Amino acid sequence: MEFFKNAKFDFLGRQWLFIGASVALMTAGLISLVAKHGPRYGIDFRGGAVMEVQWNGRPPVERIRRALSSRLADVSVLAAHDLAGSNEVLISTQASDEASRRAIEGALAGIGAEAYSIRGFESIGPQISADLRNQAFLATAGASAGMLGYLAWRYRWIYGVAAVVAVVHDTLITVGLFSLANREITLNVVAALLTLIGYSMNDTIVVFDRIRENRRLSPREPLFNLVNRSINQTLSRTVLTSGLTLLTALSLLLFGGAVLEGFALALTIGIGVGTYSSIFVASPILVAWERRTGGLQ
Repeated sequence: MEFFKNAKFDFLGRQWLFIGASVALMTAGLISLVAKHGPRYGIDFRGGAVMEVQWNGRPPVERIRRALSSRLADVSVLAAHDLAGSNEVLISTQASDEASRRAIEGALAGIGAEAYSIRGFESIGPQISADLRNQAFLATAGASAGMLGYLAWRYRWIYGVAAVVAVVHDTLITVGLFSLANREITLNVVAALLTLIGYSMNDTIVVFDRIRENRRLSPREPLFNLVNRSINQTLSRTVLTSGLTLLTALSLLLFGGAVLEGFALALTIGIGVGTYSSIFVASPILVAWERRTGGLQ
């Protein structure tokens, strides 16, 4: 199926518009991260407890907050109703002992025990959360390094550098937008980021494969024109795969509930960012390298 037959869009001619947008988003995200002293971690990475509560009707969020604030310090209440149309509420606190659970249950009972049901309770200590944070960082760095090595072996090292720069770009924008929206970074979000690393890399490899093929068939064609032509030739495939994947992520975001909300939001942001980074970040790096070195073999 081809959405664009004989497409001749000048993608590289508009690269600076999209690069400027990327720089603006990354700068805003980094400023937010610095101002907030890093990402807002969930209990997976900072320790604490979270309780998932299902209400029979629309949850009385303000009443829940008032009831909890009189019993616990540093407690947050996240209602999924506005995001996913459900009646779930996630109650989290930095206290991870059994007393915190009893305090939450006591506060909820004061509102009306017949109005809700407890769906789950999770508690994570500070040492475990620190280990999880380190393992998440190592997993992300290891995935990027492994893909850099594969692309350097499969193509040329500059291809690997371009693809990893695009992946770093995607990750920074996604984490920055989470910080701007005051969203928590949880294990689910890290899982989404690892998924996006693979997705973005795969999208970039498709474009690189076409560039290498066209380079072999037309060795004298200027790389600027050749890259533009290669992107146009893979455009239908990019729109089809990215569009269908985005629909799936949006479905999870709208109907997946509070537990999957972070995962689905990271996927939704990352799919869009990863798609255009393959075109407007990774590909221009190849052209810039040729201009600097006088040729790309």
